[in-house]
Amino acid sequence: MRKKIKEELKEFKLLLRSIPGVVVALFIASVMAMNLLANKSINLPFSWLALDCGIIVSWFAFLAMDVITKRFGPKAATEISILAILVNLLFSLIFFIGSIIPGVWGESYIPGSEDIINGALNNTFGGTWYVILGSTIAFLASAFVNNFSNFAVGKIFKKNPDGAVAYFSRTYVSTCLGQFVDNLLFALIVSHVFFGWTLIQCITCALTGMVVELLWEALFSYFGYRVNQKWQTENVGNEYLTYRKLKEAN
Repeated sequence: MRKKIKEELKEFKLLLRSIPGVVVALFIASVMAMNLLANKSINLPFSWLALDCGIIVSWFAFLAMDVITKRFGPKAATEISILAILVNLLFSLIFFIGSIIPGVWGESYIPGSEDIINGALNNTFGGTWYVILGSTIAFLASAFVNNFSNFAVGKIFKKNPDGAVAYFSRTYVSTCLGQFVDNLLFALIVSHVFFGWTLIQCITCALTGMVVELLWEALFSYFGYRVNQKWQTENVGNEYLTYRKLKEAN
């Protein structure tokens, strides 16, 4: 068991060295941002629809997972997703500590409303345990679904697995599935249990969020495709890929 753990840690360290640092950093930042922005709901004209501002950045997290999955495989993308979750939990703790430290936010200086606004800002950044729990479970499950469905769809294209059709197909399918799972689980765990959303609202929220995120993905998926092509041309991550092949061969 100890030997297995050491091998996995060695492989993970190699993975971190192989994926461009900017991609990993932006991926982690997008996960943190979408959880913070999820605190703000979007006003919609229909009572059975519900969306939050997390949708303006969550597309990047799924785009990054798709690019990583295509080059490094679903296991690698899932491990990076877990890393992003752990970093997000760490900063959630830091934000919580910051929220309970005595002091006043700059935006709360409005005569007669300082305490109310200051408390609201502390609650927003400090978060609540069920929101953090719900978002963590939802994103972990959706990352697994997204990464492995992306890989599975890619297996269908045996003649030209690196072509544009193959890339866009696996990206769009995996994004739909992953986003639906993410939105639905969060809505069921948090909104349904703690805010009284109906099951219809949870499902429509999941579907609406899925469509919106798919549109974002469609806008930027070509960029992801070009990045992946560049990685292949420049042999980015070859050390990790070679290590994985040797490990699987043995």
